[in-house]
Amino acid sequence: MIPKFRYVSNLELASRYRGIPGCVVECGVWRGGMSAGLAELMGHERDYFLFDSFEGLPPASEELDGNLAAAWQRPENLLNFRNCTASMNDADEAMRMSGARRYKLVKGWFKDTLPGFTPPNKIAILRLDGDWYESTMVCLDHLFPHLADNALVIVDDYYAWEGCTRAVNEFVSRSRNQGVVLRLKQFDNDVCYFERRTFPEWTPEVELSRDLQEARSGAR
Repeated sequence: MIPKFRYVSNLELASRYRGIPGCVVECGVWRGGMSAGLAELMGHERDYFLFDSFEGLPPASEELDGNLAAAWQRPENLLNFRNCTASMNDADEAMRMSGARRYKLVKGWFKDTLPGFTPPNKIAILRLDGDWYESTMVCLDHLFPHLADNALVIVDDYYAWEGCTRAVNEFVSRSRNQGVVLRLKQFDNDVCYFERRTFPEWTPEVELSRDLQEARSGAR
């Protein structure tokens, strides 16, 4: 349940992180197409973990997720794909078709399955498609400590649902995320993501020092 152009953008962004060792985790996989695409792209030697209730989305909170989310989830809305319900067999079939050999489908609500999850190695790519505030925050709280240095985190619903936006903004605004400052970015004018960087991509002090040196030289 992702437009073709966004599916391609997700894969194009992920391709830039193929050099980072580690597993790939997706939370909210629907029928498994995105994870399957990542498996073909990132290689079959990695471990892949697909988390989903396979029973649809949990109830949205009007306070945290907004009125539009609650309205979208109503049973009479024929455009919500039965509340994003998909078969676990569909996801399994997608992964088998991808050629992935080391994958695991984890059925259940994130709040129940993620607290006890420890990946076999660091997470190189984490893709979040949980829609609502609580689902997104649970994923960030429990999986962020397992991210590799320079790991990629893709947030599918950042521009779609108020609750997801709120959860991500709150998480990256915390005074400390294991000593890492997080900067939200956008890829292809569409995909929201951030990286777990131990050090920033550039150091303002270095740039400032260089500017001062040039200014002093010009004044002589």
